Amino acid sequence: MKKREIIKSKIAFNHIINECPYIKNEYFTLYTKKKEEKTPNFGISISKKVGNAVERNKLKRQTRNIIDEIKQNFKNYNDYIIMIKRSCKNTSYNKMKEALENLIKGD
Repeated sequence: MKKREIIKSKIAFNHIINECPYIKNEYFTLYTKKKEEKTPNFGISISKKVGNAVERNKLKRQTRNIIDEIKQNFKNYNDYIIMIKRSCKNTSYNKMKEALENLIKGD
């Protein structure tokens, strides 16, 4: 993910999470918001309940890598917030990738 594709604003995060539709599965919750720009933007969120900082950062790195690999599947004109669930902690990279791909197809 490039820096210009990242959602960092707390206001934007809260707006998308509180007011936009979402879909979820065992590993992720995906919030989407339509916009007018042509490139998708992404935000990744993970709770402190998942583990310590090392574990959370590892899951965020893996999720960013998955996003880079399947970026062509994301619709343009959307912002995405991906919330990582606790069940990702004990799963393989390939299962995480497959779960996120399935979520995007359902979007």
